[in-house]
Amino acid sequence: MSGHVSRRGLIAGAGLVMAAGWTGALPAHAATPWQSRLVRYGTHGRLVYEQDAEGNRVPDFSHAGYRNGERPIPHLPVVRTIRPIEGDNTAHLQAALDEIAALPRERRGALLLLPGHYPVAGTIRIRADGIVLRGVGDGADPSANTIIKATGNDPRNRDVIVVGSGAGGWKGEVPGTRTDITTDVVQVGERRFEVADAGTLRPGDTIVIVHPCTDAWLRAIDYGGHDTGPPWKVGEHPLIYNRRVREVSGSTVTIDVPVFNHLDRALSQSHLYRWDRSGLVSEVGVERLRVDIEYAGDPEQDEEHAYNAIVLLGTEDSWVRDCTMLHFTQAGVATQETTRATIENCRAIDPVSVVTGSRRYNFNAYTYSQQVLFRDCYAYKARHAFVSNGHSTVSGVVFLRGTSEYALNSSEGHRRWSQGLLFDGHRDLDPHYGYTLGLYNRGRYGTSHGWSAAHSVAWNCDVSTSRLIVQKPPTAQNYAIGCRGTITGDGPFRQPEGYIEGANRPGLAIPSLYEAQLLDRRRSGGF
Repeated sequence: MSGHVSRRGLIAGAGLVMAAGWTGALPAHAATPWQSRLVRYGTHGRLVYEQDAEGNRVPDFSHAGYRNGERPIPHLPVVRTIRPIEGDNTAHLQAALDEIAALPRERRGALLLLPGHYPVAGTIRIRADGIVLRGVGDGADPSANTIIKATGNDPRNRDVIVVGSGAGGWKGEVPGTRTDITTDVVQVGERRFEVADAGTLRPGDTIVIVHPCTDAWLRAIDYGGHDTGPPWKVGEHPLIYNRRVREVSGSTVTIDVPVFNHLDRALSQSHLYRWDRSGLVSEVGVERLRVDIEYAGDPEQDEEHAYNAIVLLGTEDSWVRDCTMLHFTQAGVATQETTRATIENCRAIDPVSVVTGSRRYNFNAYTYSQQVLFRDCYAYKARHAFVSNGHSTVSGVVFLRGTSEYALNSSEGHRRWSQGLLFDGHRDLDPHYGYTLGLYNRGRYGTSHGWSAAHSVAWNCDVSTSRLIVQKPPTAQNYAIGCRGTITGDGPFRQPEGYIEGANRPGLAIPSLYEAQLLDRRRSGGF
């Protein structure tokens, strides 16, 4: 999170100042301001939420990003500087990173890459805490910028830069710490619940909450919600949350970030355990460089080159900022097994691949991605420019002011019950597809994707030359509030329409839901 969000900056787009209601006169040309019925400022200048008869409500997304948005991304000091060498630079770069990793933790910092081309035939890995790979700029001129030139395709479909360890799905359960959640229904957006035995839990503990994928729960969500294709199976899609304990009082546990789905004991007995954080890498990042993947031939056919440009894999409190990624097959930036990450001011452009499935997901939140913030990023010629592609282990992901140009398909929750996605101020320019934003049912598409998003929101988004599809999943809701374009529940698979409010109505008083929620949380003391 970069800097403090001022209240003036938060509401400037509406042309008004809010405290306890409206104050001051509006310009004659200004649209009449309005607030959502579901999330609005109350009489004391704090956000007020409304829930429906099923207990559904718009979640609090403000915990996304580095350090849950509570601190700015740090600027780590340079501890090593190198310039490019002739030939393959993979070992050259890796040796410098490993040299920093061998330092005591308090002496680590940034590896600065001076301007030039750095041909890389392998994968560069940041494997220890407190290390940043930093260039001098992400432009195309090697005399003034740092360009990682990914060459060849050996090993096939490799990642160019990997930050983190790939720890293994948060499975390091500390023996003797598992306990059932005994609250009958923990509603979406809640942070407190009762447990059978809180004796092993302490504030600051990292815990994993598991809502097993039972037949009763699958039946409640219509086994994924598609008439053709195989239904989802028991055990395939547990809901999993990576959280920290804030407070323990008797049998009541308070966590740092809300859950993004109802935990209903009548459908599934949820439990939690303390996670040992084995292999986790934190306080790491990539900054101010360009990853240009070499290819040959037709940019809509050639796939004999690197697959992903930058991957955050097994990280916490990590970031990618001020980077440009080109000619990847799947993603410019992908996250996996990652919490509390920020990707900001990045460009993922000109992918090179066949235009088909599993390709051109320019900014991709993959499995076990939670509290991830993609802010002020730009995608070009994507199939799924800003996407959750990680099913029921993905939640709390915010796409803030993302711009997608020349979209070949839609930004969306992509498959199998991703939860708590926020598209906030998203824009589509010159789209080449019938709909370009989706919180909906994908039916038999892909691997029977079915319900691709639940408890997810499109807020103040602009798809004015396209369509936004929002549909209501069973036991959950999706929302489109203050969006421009054709806003509809009519998707490729017939399902009930989601919650639509203020379509094509100017004057939404909260231009950014994420920023409003973050400011509201800061005003409450940071919880």
